Amino acid sequence: MVRAGERSVNQLLYLLYDIREAVPFTLAILHPMPPRTPRSGAARATQPPSFRPLYLQIRDLLVERLDAGEWRPGEAIPSELELASRYNVSHGTVRKALGALAADNLLVRRQGKGTFVATHTEERSSMFRFLRIRRNDGRDEYPASRLIDVRRGKATADVARALEMKPGDPVFVVRRVLEYEGEPAVLDEIVLPAALFKGLSRAKVQAYRGSMYSLFETQFGVRIVKATEKLRAVVADAPTASLLRVEPGQPLLAVERVTRTYGDRPVEWRRGLCCTRRHHYVNDLG
Repeated sequence: MVRAGERSVNQLLYLLYDIREAVPFTLAILHPMPPRTPRSGAARATQPPSFRPLYLQIRDLLVERLDAGEWRPGEAIPSELELASRYNVSHGTVRKALGALAADNLLVRRQGKGTFVATHTEERSSMFRFLRIRRNDGRDEYPASRLIDVRRGKATADVARALEMKPGDPVFVVRRVLEYEGEPAVLDEIVLPAALFKGLSRAKVQAYRGSMYSLFETQFGVRIVKATEKLRAVVADAPTASLLRVEPGQPLLAVERVTRTYGDRPVEWRRGLCCTRRHHYVNDLG
């Protein structure tokens, strides 16, 4: 039997976190644990219990369904009312969860049409999301990609650490040059886990008409959702200088990127060597 004090605690939680009594969540706060005796004998600060708002829990459940492929990129997801019924939560909670997913670019909300899974195949809306190199004259231009080679290799220690692999694990290495109006601006080296990109070949990359991330999504089922980048200055060695048509020793901007899919799993390591003679790197903050 639930005592009166315990019932009031539950009611307070329902109000604060928008939890309905029918929601199958277990909240382990009804019977406080007795205080532990510090091992060292020194007094330790007691950590208060922490709770995640319900809309974030629903957000995580929806990400799990996206990861499982229940709704494919470009497809509409169920309505807010259907999801509210499915998870036995309020309409407002679902709306807030969907808003958080849209803010993370996992979903796209279209007025009067519904909510759709974001996709890299919609080049017009997604092409500049992960492309940070811009022309100095301010004109938007999506670069042409000139493929150099696609080869098999083994993960170096640094790449393995970034991709959460073991050193020596099989990978694919893709090298290409990004060109703006025929002028080379970026030399990309892209390393991909072989287990996720089975069948990747030079012919497949050359034949695909679209962005690299659209290729990952449509041909291999790997959806890129976020990236982390590190920037530093380097100098061009002779092979890089030849490909970018600059003098050996010229300063270049090195952009090292790790991209992730659902569940924060890393799926790509990339290093772009950028010539900043007529281009620059831009990042919008706030």
